[in-house]
Amino acid sequence: MPLVYIVEDDANIREIESFALKNSGFAVEAFACAKDFYNGLLKRPPDLVLLDIMLPDEDGLIVLGKLRSGAGTRKLPVILVTAKTTEVDKVKGLDGGADDYMTKPFGVLELISRVKALLRRSTQDSAAEELSVGEITLDMARRAAYVAGKPCGLTYKEFELLHLLLVNAGIVLKRDLLMERIWGIDFEGESRTLDMHIGTLRRKLGESGVHIKTVRNVGYMME
Repeated sequence: MPLVYIVEDDANIREIESFALKNSGFAVEAFACAKDFYNGLLKRPPDLVLLDIMLPDEDGLIVLGKLRSGAGTRKLPVILVTAKTTEVDKVKGLDGGADDYMTKPFGVLELISRVKALLRRSTQDSAAEELSVGEITLDMARRAAYVAGKPCGLTYKEFELLHLLLVNAGIVLKRDLLMERIWGIDFEGESRTLDMHIGTLRRKLGESGVHIKTVRNVGYMME
């Protein structure tokens, strides 16, 4: 199920948003400040972020700017949520890279509708785009991988693994997250499956395989 991160300092609003999203089939992690949100990003990247502008430790627009400047979060779907109602505030948020904007107070039905609509758009966009790091390129429309312009034959699981690493380039992905996303099973007792696929993927990528870094006792990342 899609994972939504809520960054909201108001406990009541945070609870309402979490309850509504969970009841609509989403996995939810909620944070009261930017610092906790950043720590959450290191553990597991979400599929979408609900970001309040008025945070206690850092302005939401600054948080948005950091997301848009990061290699692994540049295209992360973000909905800004704020009590500010002026057109100038909305323009600042959208110009800063927000995908959508909601003004408090809002109804839970509107919230769920906007989240679903943005996830549909982002899924369609990612399915049609090319992802690349160095000489590695994934053509998502054709489900084809290339290294230095030459086709690289990958199995279904290898392709999915490489795609997940590329989408989250620059972010360390924990081993249990990789197992869950690619194989849909718990990590415990299955470490060899992941390690063998990483090893095979590196070999098929040739010299470009060095972009896949091992983070000891944590997982892997695409550098």
